Amino acid sequence: MKIAITGGTGMIGQALTKRLLNEGHQIKILTRSPKAATGSISYVEWLTDGAAPEQELNDVDAFIHLAGASINEGRWTEERKRVILESRIDSTKELVRIIQALDSKPAVVLSASAVGIYGQDRHQTFSEETVLPPTADFLSHVCVAWENLAEPIAELGIRLVHPRIGVVLSTDGGAYPLMRLPYKLFGGGTMGDGKQWVSWVHIDDLVELFLFALTTESVSGPVNITAPHPETMRRFGQTIGQVLHRPHWLPAPRFALELALGEKSVIVLEGARVIPKKALENGFKFRYAELKDALQNLEHTN
Repeated sequence: MKIAITGGTGMIGQALTKRLLNEGHQIKILTRSPKAATGSISYVEWLTDGAAPEQELNDVDAFIHLAGASINEGRWTEERKRVILESRIDSTKELVRIIQALDSKPAVVLSASAVGIYGQDRHQTFSEETVLPPTADFLSHVCVAWENLAEPIAELGIRLVHPRIGVVLSTDGGAYPLMRLPYKLFGGGTMGDGKQWVSWVHIDDLVELFLFALTTESVSGPVNITAPHPETMRRFGQTIGQVLHRPHWLPAPRFALELALGEKSVIVLEGARVIPKKALENGFKFRYAELKDALQNLEHTN
């Protein structure tokens, strides 16, 4: 297939691109700073004055939309929150405009979202069928807006999938290098009270789930990109300690994390128990269903 990717230079985008190239697909990466094509990768300018990416995308079979400012960088000042939200709004509106302008429409669009859409809950288990709670926090508000803005794509008769991405485990970026660092320094322990849920996924399973969503015509709407066995933060930390052969002993209390991270502390202090019901019901086989196996693989290959 010919596949267009926004946000293709990020951690997830790079892993997906590598896997898709290995499958023989041709990749078009939408970027503000295009460069010369290399092999089966070409670059298309977008989100700049005068750019008309639709002129180079008429033969695209699928779009994967990952673009958006990182939620992990810096404190969540009002300005930073505005950038996080508007980057998703602006890029998704432009994606919709491009697809509406194409003479030849893609068969499928994967427009990213996140498990943050489910809010913060320690008691309920969320699947794709769960009625969404009110958007009580910043992340859930961002995710709802992100998904809703892409809906005009489905109205064109195109299969639209919203991959709701959990905590991605990779040694190349994301949360895991920061989570394991205290253990490397013999100072790891429970963050907060440890009862909050971590709905995680190994980067390799994430990539395979995206390919699964691309190629499984019966799959549409939200798809939870999480492993089938979420863990509490306490158990998550204990497993890091076991895998790294380091003690799990020095807690990081809630007030200290709130002081250090501000509003962004919600990322580690709260969460929701999310399961990939749609993937499991459609026969997807996880390579890393258990946290210990996932972490051992990351440490073995690092």
